[in-house]
Formats: sequence, C-alpha cells, structure tokens
Amino acid sequence: MSVIVPSPLRPGDLIAIVPTARAITAEELREAIALAEGWGLKVKVGAGVGRKHFQQAGTAEQRAADLQDTMNDPSVRAIWCARGGYGTVHLLDHIDLSVLRHDPKWIVGFSDVTVLHNALHTLGVASLHAQMPFRIGTKTEASKESLRRALMEDERALAAGAWVSHPTPIDLVPFNRIGRGQGVLVGGNLSLLHALRGTPYDIDPRGKVLFLEDLDELLYHLDRMLQNLRLAGWFRGLAGLIVGGMSDMHDKDPSDPFGRTAERIIADALGEVPYPVCFGFPAGHIDDNRALMLGKQVRLTVTGHGASLSHVEAQRASGPA
Repeated sequence: MSVIVPSPLRPGDLIAIVPTARAITAEELREAIALAEGWGLKVKVGAGVGRKHFQQAGTAEQRAADLQDTMNDPSVRAIWCARGGYGTVHLLDHIDLSVLRHDPKWIVGFSDVTVLHNALHTLGVASLHAQMPFRIGTKTEASKESLRRALMEDERALAAGAWVSHPTPIDLVPFNRIGRGQGVLVGGNLSLLHALRGTPYDIDPRGKVLFLEDLDELLYHLDRMLQNLRLAGWFRGLAGLIVGGMSDMHDKDPSDPFGRTAERIIADALGEVPYPVCFGFPAGHIDDNRALMLGKQVRLTVTGHGASLSHVEAQRASGPA
C-alpha cells in the first residue's frame, strides 16, 4: 500500500486543536494558538477543550465524536492533538480514520497519540510525531520551527539536506552504531507500541527505521517491554533505529537498583546489529522535541559524532478529493 502524505498547509488554512486524552483548558492553549496564528494559520478550538470527565476531556464517545467531526470537516487541513496523558486508545474502535485516505490531513502529536500514528500507519496515511499545544511555550525554538516546516514546507524543501542533524551527547556516543540506512519511519512511545502488540493496530517494523521514546518508567518495566520486542523479532531486519528521549527513568527502590541505565538496557536488548543506531535523538518528552514524519521514507546516517535524518523525496497528496 502506498503511503498518502498530506499536502503542505498554506497561510489562511485551518488547523483544529482537539483533545483526544486528558482534559485541557482554553488558557492552556493560548501560546499554541498564538504560535499557529503567527505562522499565518487559522485555529479552530475543538468542542472538548474545557470539558472534563474525571481526568479526560469527555467520555470516550465524546472525544471520538470530536475527532471524527474534525476529520470529516473539509475546511480543516490539520488536526493538532491538544495534549497526551492517557486515553486516546479508547477512541480507536469509535472512529473511522479511512476518511483521511480520501481527504488527507495531518494528525499531529506524540506520546499517547502514538496509538493514532500506529492506526494511520496500518491505513497507509502519514502523520506527524511532534510537539503538542500543551506547554509548547517551554519548548525550544528548533522544536517549534521543525513543526512549522513539517506542516508548511513542500517536499523538495524537506528533502534538501538533513531534516534533523544533531550531535550525540558525549555519554551516549558509545551506544551508537555507525552506518546508513533507508526505510519508512515508524514508531513513537515505547509503552504504547508495547500496549498495541497483538492488536489490529500493531506495526511490523521490518525493513523500516524505528523510532522509540518514553517517559517516567521503572527501569525493569523498560527492560520487560524491550524483551517483548526482542523476542518478537522487532530488532531483526530493521533499516535503522532512532532512540529519542528516555526521560525520568528510575528504580522502584533506589537502595536496590536494577543496575543499568535506560540506554544500556536498550543496547543490551539490541545486541550486535548491522544497521545504524542513534541514541539521544532530539525527539520525545524533552524540551527539544523535533517533528518527525511517520510513514515517510527517510535516510538515517550515524557517524562517530552524531546523526542526521533526511527525507527521501516522494509525491505528496494533492489535497481533498
């Protein structure tokens, strides 16, 4: 199945902010709205903003209806998931994502939004793993600019040179595997990828460039998830592996530590592999959270100093059918 890549947004286009998981207020969106308007976009605030059902922005049915209405609206050219947390998985059997094959538009987000990225990958529609509106004012300018470029620049501009080029932090250099690989970019939050194993929204990473990131996990939980992927063969036959932020990983009892860092746990699960591996990539639950086009053909190059990720040019969708 060929992958459909939404067309670039133009000044005056409409982007909708929709909470698919945790509740969020209009005030918490103020900086993100100003940012998008500064790019020349119009912003539509979804019906779920300001609504609260326990932790989440409404019941599963309400949140699914909000997302579906926005996907069905031909005037909306991108959907920016408001924040993560937990709960987007509840929407999967209440929504029809196939409308995006006929009217492709970006779905943007990361963390809990990984479930939508997986579902869109199985459908053959590209999506954006990128910073969400929540607390966007605390993120780096490079993070915000990468989102603008992904949304608004054409394919030739994105394919010209490295999309992200970043030196590996000194302490992580020994974990890298030098080389070059090319394939479709897939992945996202490790916990969600693990949770979707064995479901219709599972992905097959063979021959692809896999991206992983996570936040606030016990180190032995991290190891358990990676052993699941290892035993399932996920780390055999990849074109490349990108490890983003592994943030706030910790022991259950600091006086009795698991004994390995997150990076060492990942490296041990991989073993010796023939493809490039990059640690410390600027994406995930970190301030410098660069946008990644999931579903796109990319080229990953890892050297002794760092890594670069560039897009391989392909034809985008022409817009609404």
